[in-house]
Amino acid sequence: MHQHGVTSLDSGFQDSRPRALSVSELNHQARHLLEASFMQVWVEGELSGFSRPSSGHWYFSLKDRKCQIRCAMFRGFNQRVRDIPKEGEQVRIRGKVTLYENRGDFQIIVEHIEPAGLGALQQAFEELKRKLQQEGLFDAARKKPLPATPRHIGVITSPTGAAIHDILTVLARRCPAIPVTLYPTAVQGKAATGDIVRAIERASRHGVADVLIIGRGGGSLEDLWCFNEETVARAIAACPLPTVSAVGHEVDVTIADFVADLRAPTPSAAAEKISPDQNDWLRQLKERELRLAGAASRALKRMGTRLEHLSVRLRDPRRELLEKAQRMDELDLRLGKAMGQRLERDRVKATHLGQRLAMQSPRKQLSDSQADVSRLADRLTRVARETIARRRERLEHQGQTLHVVSPLATLGRGYAIVQQENGEIVRKATSVRPGEKITARVATGQLEANVISINSGGR
Repeated sequence: MHQHGVTSLDSGFQDSRPRALSVSELNHQARHLLEASFMQVWVEGELSGFSRPSSGHWYFSLKDRKCQIRCAMFRGFNQRVRDIPKEGEQVRIRGKVTLYENRGDFQIIVEHIEPAGLGALQQAFEELKRKLQQEGLFDAARKKPLPATPRHIGVITSPTGAAIHDILTVLARRCPAIPVTLYPTAVQGKAATGDIVRAIERASRHGVADVLIIGRGGGSLEDLWCFNEETVARAIAACPLPTVSAVGHEVDVTIADFVADLRAPTPSAAAEKISPDQNDWLRQLKERELRLAGAASRALKRMGTRLEHLSVRLRDPRRELLEKAQRMDELDLRLGKAMGQRLERDRVKATHLGQRLAMQSPRKQLSDSQADVSRLADRLTRVARETIARRRERLEHQGQTLHVVSPLATLGRGYAIVQQENGEIVRKATSVRPGEKITARVATGQLEANVISINSGGR
């Protein structure tokens, strides 16, 4: 049956053609096949068609003289890139090969991008590092210690760069008394390598600095490459001065860092590491001043106490004599009082006996007793007077003895103390010369005299 020119087929007919894939299915399978075949690739080429939409992602093509491929670098990866690539640059990328299914575009999802020359530089860096390490130039045993307090600091860097400004700023703040000598050099470009080597040799010959800072501010790997040169590394290793490498920022690492005696992350950090803080010095000086003042005060106090103790122990002979005389007076008074009490007791006793005798009324016994009492009273009085006389005589003898040993008594007997002009006491006539001036101290005052002659024959 024909209707409108359309042929009606029998409903039992089966189509023998292969099943057709949809475009989505084909693109999906192609994407999985590409991603499974190329886990990660490095590709080098010329950057073209670079764009940065508001999403923050990067889109560009990588091409050579025959072909090109689309690339996408998402924001999470491109934020790590220091310098944004420019149109027409030769770059190396690392990424995953895939297919953008919506458009069927073959592309690379880029995870890392760098200038094309970076890989060769990195390889040269690793080869030189391995070579010098095997030679022992990185060994800790050959590192020279830095001075705790440098007398003079040498700096090898550009005179117009930020590094010298940062170093001087830090030193001015921490310890401005330390002098600094700049050995100017180029720090970038082909001529920089030779300049740095000559500056190191010049600083070594100069012999002024006792520590050397070698470095510059931050930059790309190419900018810092002169500090990765073998000649610079060997010049640092041969330098007799302790060296501090301060190249770039904290993330930058150069061969000079491994060879130097100390690596500082930045030029400012290098100045911090090798310079003492004057505030610490002032604080320590103040503490020592306080300790010294305390020690001096305690020493003076001990010496004053000792002097006072010695002054108390040193007795004046006149004072001793007066104290002895006072003691004798006290003993004399005590003796007189005792004798008076004894006499009074004897009188009371005599009176009591007289009363007893009167009561007994024997006249002879009374007369005899009265005679005995009279004799005893006389005897007692005599004994008491003799005792007092002996004590007085003994006291006078002791006083005379003390007076004899007193130097004033010696002078009082007509003797004199003769002294030379320098204060020395003249003990022998031969110790002075005729015409020499002498001083003779007598009991009261002193005499000035000149020696007329010397007679050394007498005793």
